[in-house]
Amino acid sequence: METAGTTQNNKDQEAGLFLASFIEFNTKERVENMPELPEVENVRNGLKQLIVGKRITGARVLWPNIIKDPSVTEFKQRIEGQEIKDIRRRGKFLLFVLSRDVLISHLRMEGKYRLEGPEVPLTKHTHVIFELDSKEELRYLDVRKFGKMSLVEKADLDEHPSMRSLGPEPTDDTLETIYLIKALKKTERPVKACLLDQKIVAGIGNIYADEILYDAYIHPERKGKELNEDEIKRLRDSIISIMNRAVEKGGTTIRTYANAYGAEGSYQECLAVYGRTEEVCPRCQHTIRKIKVGQRGTHYCPQCQKAGRE
Repeated sequence: METAGTTQNNKDQEAGLFLASFIEFNTKERVENMPELPEVENVRNGLKQLIVGKRITGARVLWPNIIKDPSVTEFKQRIEGQEIKDIRRRGKFLLFVLSRDVLISHLRMEGKYRLEGPEVPLTKHTHVIFELDSKEELRYLDVRKFGKMSLVEKADLDEHPSMRSLGPEPTDDTLETIYLIKALKKTERPVKACLLDQKIVAGIGNIYADEILYDAYIHPERKGKELNEDEIKRLRDSIISIMNRAVEKGGTTIRTYANAYGAEGSYQECLAVYGRTEEVCPRCQHTIRKIKVGQRGTHYCPQCQKAGRE
C-alpha cells in the first residue's frame, strides 16, 4: 500500500531525476553552450520544492577543486548543521540561503543536482554530497568538473567576486533603458558580445542572445555604439520578453533523452534562429546563417537583421 510518506518520497525521486537531466541539452552543434538564466531558474524551482526546510547534517567533498572558497575543511565544518532556508538565483548562479551563510553554486557546462537515498550507489561524476536530516543526500554531479561552489556569510554576499560585478537582471523592473543606452554607447564591441557580458546584463547566454537579437531586428555584429536609442529600446524590450518567455517554458532542452516524468524545458519549440542554420526564416523566408562573433556560434537572418543602421 502506498502511504503519504511513500508518495512524497516518489515525488522527490521524480523531481531529483528531473534536476539531473533537464540541463543536458548539448548536440554536436551546441556543445559550446551552458545553462542560462531560464535553465538555472528551473533548477531553482525544483530544488526549492525538494529541500527547503531540511538541515545539512554533513558534507563530503570528493573533488576539492569544486570548492572555490573557503578551504574544503572550513567549508565542511561551517555548512554542517545549517538549515536550507531558501533557494534563490542571481544571473546564472544558484544561491542556497542557509541559516548563517549562503552557498553560491555555479553549474557551468555540466553541473547538476540529484536528490538520492544514501543506499543509491554514487556515480563516477558525483563530486559533492550534502547529507540531509531527511535521511537523503543532495548530490552534485559534474562530468567536466567545471562547476564551482563558494560559502559566504550573508552580509558579504553582494561583495563576493562572483556577485559584485553582475549587471542587472533582465526584468522590467531592474533593466532600465537609460542604463542600457549608456552601457552600449560607450563600447565598440559587437552587440552580441555585449549581451553575453554578465557585467552588462546578468543571465544571458548564447542561445538567448541569438533569439533576442533576432526579435529586435538587430545584426549581431553591429557595434554597441552604432545602435540608436530606438534600437536600444527595442533591444531592451526583446531581452525582457524573450527571457520571460523562456523562464515560463522551463528553459531550452535541445538534446533528446529519456525522461519518464516529462520535466524537460520546452522553449526549444519557440527558437526562431538558434540551431536553425540553412533553414527558412519564419518572418521573411530568407535563409538563416551561422557565423562566429567573439568566438561564439551565432545564428541570424541576413534579411531581417541588417548589418547597417535602419
